[in-house]
Amino acid sequence: MVDLSKMTKWDMGKLFDFSVLPKQSTEADIRRGCQIAKEYNCKAFCFSSSEWTPIVAEELKGTDIMVGAAIGFPFGQQSSAVKAFETAEAVRLGATVLDNCMNVGDLKDKKYDKILAEFKEYVDAAQGVMTKMIIETCFLTKEEIVTATKLVCEAGIDWVKTSTGQYGGPSVQDVMLMVDAVKGTKTKVKVAGVKDPRPQNAFCFIQAGAELIGTRVAVEILDAVDDLRKIGLIPAYTGDK
Repeated sequence: MVDLSKMTKWDMGKLFDFSVLPKQSTEADIRRGCQIAKEYNCKAFCFSSSEWTPIVAEELKGTDIMVGAAIGFPFGQQSSAVKAFETAEAVRLGATVLDNCMNVGDLKDKKYDKILAEFKEYVDAAQGVMTKMIIETCFLTKEEIVTATKLVCEAGIDWVKTSTGQYGGPSVQDVMLMVDAVKGTKTKVKVAGVKDPRPQNAFCFIQAGAELIGTRVAVEILDAVDDLRKIGLIPAYTGDK
């Protein structure tokens, strides 16, 4: 579990993937997003498709911020072959982390073998690049959340992610189910779709066991750290810096 008492505000930047995802995003929007990710020490800058991968790779060159390409975004209803091609292309163009979208309908139809095969094809196509799988918890029952999370773990995917952020967000209870389901595996939990009040809610998910937040409002959340510490919602810093 993340120990917020050992993290400065700068350190906490690595708990966040900053994203620019709107359909109307321009190249200027993407480049500015990369600059914000650098200013706030984010873990990754995430975007919607391979269109932006070379530009983001250029902007983030020489930093430790990851180039985060989405796969099958946001519906996840492409064939496994199409997603695998998109994955391989993103890696070739410079992506260093990938956020793929599960086919929710397949899960509801209990096509677990198909889903697992697709997940494994995704990992193979990623060629060692960090992988995430978005299960879109707002459309799932509690039992389906656990099943989806366990399939992600079984496939060897690095992160299971709650949401695309394009629909409803997760509840704390959803995240707690996911955190429990990944125990004993290498898979970690990422949250997206944090709703208002975002700063308080984001750190509540961290306290529940998530280790990463994907958001377009990383600036708003991180700028609130000092105030949240003053009122005790985030523990005081007790590190050595």
